[in-house]
Amino acid sequence: MASMQRHDAPVNHSRAHRVIASLNREQVDYLDRLGKDAQFSSGIKLSRTQILAAMVNALKRLNLTGEGISTADQFEQRIVDAMMQSIRGRKHNGQQG
Repeated sequence: MASMQRHDAPVNHSRAHRVIASLNREQVDYLDRLGKDAQFSSGIKLSRTQILAAMVNALKRLNLTGEGISTADQFEQRIVDAMMQSIRGRKHNGQQG
């Protein structure tokens, strides 16, 4: 049998997919610190997965693409540039953070 999926069942595009990520100790500690900061300030701890998902959603809102990117460092700089441009745009339009 090639496929077990029912063709009449609705497709759930928001279904979670497992992603394996290799992070260094400093990056993992940072994610854990963010989660604990949330827990101590609001009573609810954010998991690493929730934090990473929020980061992806924020990057989507910046309309970033990988076009022309050949290294992770280049993409990191593109992210920072897009965030700074967004902040400058809000200040220029009289909006606060």
